[in-house]
Amino acid sequence: MTPYDYKVLIRESHLDTFGHVNNAVYLTLFEEARWEFISNNGYGLKKIQAARQGPVILDVTVKFLKELRLREEITIRSQTVNYQGKVGQIKQVMLKPDGSIACEALFTFGLFDLAERRLIEPTDEWKKAIGLV
Repeated sequence: MTPYDYKVLIRESHLDTFGHVNNAVYLTLFEEARWEFISNNGYGLKKIQAARQGPVILDVTVKFLKELRLREEITIRSQTVNYQGKVGQIKQVMLKPDGSIACEALFTFGLFDLAERRLIEPTDEWKKAIGLV
């Protein structure tokens, strides 16, 4: 299962009053990295709208380990760790410039059929998009 790295510069708008990244922003940055991951593998918004099938998050567990501060350039590493039936898991970590882990999250997700309003088995295109093939 192929990992995908996405670089982000921590900006002023990411910070809270304590001068570090706000907890809700972590989820936004993780989502941004997931969109880049699938878009760069051929499954962007246009594909989702045309196929009427797209990803949905079912559960997330987040661990905050170290502060992220202004103007740090971090790497978000995303990797699908399993996919059984209609449900998969993707692990994402935020790596500080020194390589240490600032935050890690495990997202449970599936491929959602927008017409049927239900989870479906992963298609070959979806498997490629999330690094399974």
